[in-house]
Amino acid sequence: MPVITNIDDLKRLHKKRTPKMFYDYCESGAWTEQTFRENVSDFDKIRLRQRVAVDMEGRSTATKMIGQDVAMPVALAPVGLTGMQRADGEIKAAKAAEKFGVPFTLSTMSICSIEEVAKHTTKPFWFQLYVMRDQQFLENIIERAKKAKCSALVLTLDLQILGQRHKDLKNGLVVPIKPKLGNLLNLSTKWQWGLEMLGTKNKSFGNIVGHAKGVNNLGSLFSWTAEQFDPRLDWDKIKRIKEMWGGPLILKGVLDEEDARRAADVGADAIIVSNHGGRQLDGALSSIRMLEPIVKAVGDQTEVHIDSGIRSGQDVLKAMAMGAKGAYIGRAYIYGLGAMGEAGVTKALEVIHKEMDITMALCGRKHIEDVDRDVVLVPEDFEGRWAK
Repeated sequence: MPVITNIDDLKRLHKKRTPKMFYDYCESGAWTEQTFRENVSDFDKIRLRQRVAVDMEGRSTATKMIGQDVAMPVALAPVGLTGMQRADGEIKAAKAAEKFGVPFTLSTMSICSIEEVAKHTTKPFWFQLYVMRDQQFLENIIERAKKAKCSALVLTLDLQILGQRHKDLKNGLVVPIKPKLGNLLNLSTKWQWGLEMLGTKNKSFGNIVGHAKGVNNLGSLFSWTAEQFDPRLDWDKIKRIKEMWGGPLILKGVLDEEDARRAADVGADAIIVSNHGGRQLDGALSSIRMLEPIVKAVGDQTEVHIDSGIRSGQDVLKAMAMGAKGAYIGRAYIYGLGAMGEAGVTKALEVIHKEMDITMALCGRKHIEDVDRDVVLVPEDFEGRWAK
């Protein structure tokens, strides 16, 4: 067993053990992938202030996200096709998150259904919603999330239409999947992955097949999905969804100060500063660059969380110092899942927690809630100076 000390170690194992088409699905962005890259590299521009002669006993990373207790200010982000990275991937990730004490967010486009994940967990998880044109499907899936006792609805705002990801198109990763010959040959070399997939019943989009009208197999799923992402989603519809849900609402995909204020005005319990991991609008600013302007724009009206580019506990600490109340990891835990299943997700969380805890101590803080702007050094032009 290789020694795992950081997220990159898990990434290398993930690449080795997971079929190329699904690794590429995880490790890709839209168009030139500029935003995908800068989500990570912009964190590196922020420096940390080392402080000494401070009592470091009794440290704690425990806090709250939208009023819910968390062992650290980290949630597992919604990731589509998680159950193709590893058999029953959503169940394994949810179980690891529950044991660690952080939220797991199930994607609408998951392989394992809401009901399957609920059956294998004992505590509420969060559910991420893509708004579809089919009103009956929309109402039903919200009711299903309520019945499963999901404790927050994460409404994604930045995927009304699908951004182009070159790797997915070249790999034939469409619905239904049409892999190229090279991908089929690569699949045949992933024995452990294949044997696990043979042993599970969860091989399709469990939240959609059998639940959307007329969608009973992968063939009918293709035509339904191609037409269903709702380009008409606006603030009025968000208000109606909030009323329909009736519980904590988190709005994901906010990358502009004006949109952040609108999100706060409609009563969001939190907003997630996110560019969809660089998978939608290529050329957009990184999430960490937009974090402070958005925090300033909404003040204390709503919690501000961040997603996209987080690969370490130091990244989480930097985001907390710049005003975030929570951070979401997507690729970081997917690397672990693809590498080692549930144990790999746990390892990813352990790595991030240890890095956060040690860095927090070396910056002179004992509690994560005490981490503030004094912990970091940010370049003067970090947010950018853009002509009007």
